[in-house]
Amino acid sequence: MIKTESQLELYLSEPTNEVISAIASLEGDILILGVGGKMGPSLAKLAKRSIDCAGIAKKVIGVSRFSTPGIQESLHEVGIETIVVDMLSEKSLQSLPDVQNVIFMAGRKFGSTGNENLTWALNTYMPGRVAEKFRDSRLVVFSTGNVYPLTSISHGGATESTVVAPIGEYAQSCLGRERICCYFSEQFGTQMAILRLNYAIELRYGILLDIGEKVYTDEPISLEMGNVNVIWQRDANAIALRSFAHCQSPPLTLNVTGPETVSVRYLAMRFAEIFNKPVHFEGEEAETALLSNASLCHQLFGYPCVSLGQMIEWVAEWVRIGGTTLQKLTHFEVRDGKF
Repeated sequence: MIKTESQLELYLSEPTNEVISAIASLEGDILILGVGGKMGPSLAKLAKRSIDCAGIAKKVIGVSRFSTPGIQESLHEVGIETIVVDMLSEKSLQSLPDVQNVIFMAGRKFGSTGNENLTWALNTYMPGRVAEKFRDSRLVVFSTGNVYPLTSISHGGATESTVVAPIGEYAQSCLGRERICCYFSEQFGTQMAILRLNYAIELRYGILLDIGEKVYTDEPISLEMGNVNVIWQRDANAIALRSFAHCQSPPLTLNVTGPETVSVRYLAMRFAEIFNKPVHFEGEEAETALLSNASLCHQLFGYPCVSLGQMIEWVAEWVRIGGTTLQKLTHFEVRDGKF
């Protein structure tokens, strides 16, 4: 079991042989835009550890406003360079170094309702400026499965060929990010991969933590979104780093998630079994949910290393011992797209 944040950080950034090999064959340094978010620090550390294991000389540079204390320092400790920038500032964006490999993961979800203008600026306008600035780089762009419509739980989730139909302005702005990036890719021949992620988890945040904590504290579990997808954060980050080898123009689009359509009712009952507690539900499962089919991703990169069962056990132990959390609910149960 993972019992401390230091253990967790080490495990989240532990490179696999496949990631080491991918980094070893990648020409150029790596620039991570939006490194200060939930996934960015461990992604940067995974890249740096892979470089060290490969025994090569390559920089990892993290760019962010670094509004959360301690993140910038933790990156410096392991040899990752950082640049403090507000990427909405054109002057600041243009000041960034030209780097051959760029991962774009900046964006805004929660707080979008009531502040839609900023959401569109961060999720659509800024990616366009980034795509033009780094037109000669390989660009891996994080997007979201929210660009898909709700699909029947019996159909295995939306594939990359499913017609997009984003619900709500957050999801619409993320589709805008994809469209504007595709435009610049076609204009300049920029090699890109677009990763539609849902949902990455680790022990300090995510759908499993949301459900596990509610079961542990005897709070009711909403069944409005009765089924979900999840993937361990390191597995998602590993896919991002390995995606540089698959960048193309027009961009390659990949769903990134685990292989299971996971029942929320099952998750709650499994946590209740582990905690030896009753479980309380609200509502009933709908016939549709926000689900993605990541078969193409698994065909390219193999199945995730960390299984659903392992994630449940780790999260349950983290909840039981009172492990630190980010205090950021996923609101996975939202069906109207308002975050």
